[in-house]
Amino acid sequence: MRTLLIALVIIVIALAARAAWIVLPAAGTFADLEQTGLDGCEALTIAPGTEDVTIHPVTGLAYVSAAERRGGDGGANGIWAFDPADPQMTLRKVSDGPEDFHPHGISLLTRDNAPDRLFVINHPRAGGHRVEIFEIGTDGALSHIESITYPDLSSPNDLLAVGPRSFYATNDRRYQTGILSTLEAFLGLPLGGVSFFDGQTGSIAADGLVYANGIAMAPDGRTIYVAELLTRRVNVYRRDGADGRLERIDRIAAHTGPDNIEIGPQGDLWIGAHPNIFALLDHAEDPDSIAPSEVIRVDPETGAVSRELMALNGELNASSVGAISGTHLIVGAVFDDRVLICPRS
Repeated sequence: MRTLLIALVIIVIALAARAAWIVLPAAGTFADLEQTGLDGCEALTIAPGTEDVTIHPVTGLAYVSAAERRGGDGGANGIWAFDPADPQMTLRKVSDGPEDFHPHGISLLTRDNAPDRLFVINHPRAGGHRVEIFEIGTDGALSHIESITYPDLSSPNDLLAVGPRSFYATNDRRYQTGILSTLEAFLGLPLGGVSFFDGQTGSIAADGLVYANGIAMAPDGRTIYVAELLTRRVNVYRRDGADGRLERIDRIAAHTGPDNIEIGPQGDLWIGAHPNIFALLDHAEDPDSIAPSEVIRVDPETGAVSRELMALNGELNASSVGAISGTHLIVGAVFDDRVLICPRS
């Protein structure tokens, strides 16, 4: 009996230590938060939940995925676009998507001698998850081509298009609700991962991740970055071109909770981030509760991290992406109905 009691005590202590290892950094306990990078920023109201933003490298259009994440009718859900040089005059909705459209992560695929495509994660309220593929017209508008789903697309958060109908998608967690979901989060259990759809079938390309979030690819076409929100790091993978599997080759400490990843003009990583996860959770329940917003830039060669933006007073809550477009940084958010457009030299 005594042996069993000692074993239980050891297990409890180990679980508490594991929880503390995840919870204390995620809560921003050790973070030095100071407002920065907001000079000259202007807000552009679009629609609730401007969660992901990506920039077309030729036209310069910024595409924004927007969905109401607190319920409501979601009448403004869809994909929006604007020219960062003249956002107020050029903002327009370029797709309502298919029926029951609740877009999340997006990824742009540019192609020679064929229309470009935008891939979008969709969480229909009817249940399940899909990836919607759109073709981009010469005017920037979207035409829905097809919907893709497969068993390993179990909890998709972000995606990376790598072919006309092939892509990677992060699964942020295994359990969606209940006590197992709580334990997965607070203990930082490595139950997330990355799936790969090769154009015909889906499979798991990488696993063992703690809340896998943003995903992006380096200009070399072989190096892939995956954000782990709760462990505050970015995983670096080498892609196998034959079967799509990912081999981890490095980890980069982000010193914040990384969300979506966009690649800058020099191959640098621009990441929307959450310095305080509990403030994010409070904001999810109460729109008036402020959640800090952060954008970091990561040098993939050295792993050096620089803070490019920090908003602490509700200028934008719970930033999820920072996309570079020429001399503009565009910052989106999980719940807010706007983006920030900030000048960058």
